[in-house]
Amino acid sequence: MSIKEYRTAIEARGGLLVVKDTAGIAFGDRVQIKDHAGNTRNGQVIRSADNEVLILVFEGTDDLDLENTWVRFLDEPVEIALSPEILGREFNGLGVPRDGRPPVLSNIRRPVGGSAINPAARTYPREFIQTGISTIDGLNSLVRGQKLPIFSGSGLPHNRLAAQIGRQAKLVDQESSFSVVFAAMGVSYADAKFFRDEFASSGVLRNVVMFINLADDPPVERLTLPRTALTAAEYLAYDLDRHVLVILTDMTNYAEALREVATAKGDVPARKGYPGYLYSDLAEIYERCGRIHNRHGSITMMPVVSMPSDDITHPIPDLTGYITEGQIVLSRELHNQGIYPPVHISPSLSRLMKDGIGKDDTREDHPRVAGQIYALYARAQETRNLASIIGADELSERDRRYLTFADAFDERFVGQGESEDRSIEATLNLAWELMSMFPRDMLTRVKETDLAKYYQGTD
Repeated sequence: MSIKEYRTAIEARGGLLVVKDTAGIAFGDRVQIKDHAGNTRNGQVIRSADNEVLILVFEGTDDLDLENTWVRFLDEPVEIALSPEILGREFNGLGVPRDGRPPVLSNIRRPVGGSAINPAARTYPREFIQTGISTIDGLNSLVRGQKLPIFSGSGLPHNRLAAQIGRQAKLVDQESSFSVVFAAMGVSYADAKFFRDEFASSGVLRNVVMFINLADDPPVERLTLPRTALTAAEYLAYDLDRHVLVILTDMTNYAEALREVATAKGDVPARKGYPGYLYSDLAEIYERCGRIHNRHGSITMMPVVSMPSDDITHPIPDLTGYITEGQIVLSRELHNQGIYPPVHISPSLSRLMKDGIGKDDTREDHPRVAGQIYALYARAQETRNLASIIGADELSERDRRYLTFADAFDERFVGQGESEDRSIEATLNLAWELMSMFPRDMLTRVKETDLAKYYQGTD
């Protein structure tokens, strides 16, 4: 740690502080800033030149008196202390406790930026994760080591869905639940309290570590929070051999903070004012999940991305879709009908589903059941559109059967209780019950052996 303090701050704007007459300061160095009131703020060097540096101040630069501001460069990166005692705790974006309990004392300290994983050391994501939610387990299955975001809109119950997944996620052949790293950026007091209460009332809080940045906390802290959370996840997964589920909400708030800082820095804006490096910045976060050879632990990630104006082509969900392996899309129409969780299966997708389901993972008929349900529901949606034009009374008997199926599917398969934890067996059996509304000859994507074993209709 340097004993030298600088009083050469010349500019403060948008959470950024410019200090001149500096030399030998490295990019990424941690900084302590003492203001005129004697309060200490934390920062990090994000640009370094021969005679001045640019510092990102996590607590913001409001009310800084530049003439009475002291800056000390600590010659070390931003780090957090790690130990098994982080489970059951709540921290801010810098790893400082928010729960009124003492700081974590440990000899293990890790930079929040993480370290690069050798691509050759990665192993392919596999092993089905049961979330207890039929639309995910049955049709868009999550596997261990996958990145599967939730695309939502304003006012939709993505927080309730994320909390339910955090409570229920498990490997079907193991009794132990996942350790959950929950990172919230720019959330309201009500949302933060909701997650605390949900994890506490369900008894999983002792297996959860929370990183919270509230809506009235400094926006620039949001840029560090997901990296701090993932550093904790890497410790739990690769040091303690735990299976870790990371939930990041809301990545749109993160991207808004990134745009704010980029504008203050003078970076050239790209789509909708976001910086051109938004893609690589998001990838830096998302790619820290996965599995590594010869390590028992793993990191599975479910980021929540709220879509401004429900626009799935907005830069944040658009770029997230390029980096991750699918998406779970929530529907405002289903939500308005009172269906929970309002998962819209048509645009939802899990690209790694095929690698985690089937005979040795879930059940031998699972891949074919998923394909058949998608085919029936796609035809049912076409029939709904036709009925809205010519009226349901003008439809053929077969088309009316599709309408009946679609209504039953939305109500019984998509809809389920917020505390209802369905096994994969229950999900597949329910799918067969709904498919049995059709005669055998219309179920063309399943095998005869499947029909003989599971078909419940009478033809």
